[in-house]
Amino acid sequence: MTADPDAIHYRAFAAAIDHLIENWSEQPSLEELAAVAGFSPFHFQRLFTRWAGISPKRFVQFLTLDHAKRLLAENHSVLDAALDVGLSGPSRLHDLFIACEAITPGEYKALGDGLTIRWGFHDTPLGRVLIGTTERGVCWLSFAEDGDEAGAWAEFTAEWPAARLVEDPHTTEPVVAQALGWAKAAEPTRLLLRGTNFQVKVWEALLRIPSGAIVSYEDVAKAIGQPTALRAVGRAVGRNPVCILIPCHRVIQKSGVIHNYRYGVPRKKALLAWEQARRLSSEGIAA
Repeated sequence: MTADPDAIHYRAFAAAIDHLIENWSEQPSLEELAAVAGFSPFHFQRLFTRWAGISPKRFVQFLTLDHAKRLLAENHSVLDAALDVGLSGPSRLHDLFIACEAITPGEYKALGDGLTIRWGFHDTPLGRVLIGTTERGVCWLSFAEDGDEAGAWAEFTAEWPAARLVEDPHTTEPVVAQALGWAKAAEPTRLLLRGTNFQVKVWEALLRIPSGAIVSYEDVAKAIGQPTALRAVGRAVGRNPVCILIPCHRVIQKSGVIHNYRYGVPRKKALLAWEQARRLSSEGIAA
């Protein structure tokens, strides 16, 4: 079977981004990053700027603690309004609406019995992902960290052990493209969530955080009316079954420290930097 050229391209690009994030403090050169990806410096610079909206050098600026602290300060005044009205405003990554539906208590206990989930693995510039979709919405989206498809699959099947699973990458590929902003959604993207009432409440709050913004765990706890439930909020954020679409990566410590991401701190930094870069690019701010 001939290798998918897009998949090869994405894997090379993801490797370069991982290298950039892991070595950002050393300011890796354009030539070094291009070599990791296997591209010429000119080609890599052009591809990176087209994908992120800014140059690799500017991207590094979004990976610092100081930048995270500035974002927290800037977003503090607008967070309450964004959460109250449920809109992400002009800083959305792309024209994508998201609506979520929680399964009933009976369905929760049934563990997916009677539900058909179509699934597929896909390469993206941010890493390889596993997605599961149903007629009622996307029920799973996770990263296969370091190519660990077996681990990602085990998590997925543990969440939906009684469901009928059908491998169907042809159906799931466009959903991934919409999730990462490469394709516009023709209609609202729906999520099918399996969680406790508290978890679903937290996930709904996360959906209302503007793209390109970051908030603290305290902010989320206040938004759901339980300001002292920080540990419970943290656990619910960590149990998010639909990464990216439910943006748990936008929650960080109040100090500005980026930590505790299910798929690793480097991946969380990449997502935040990518969203901030795309937001500035969409607003016409020079790269």
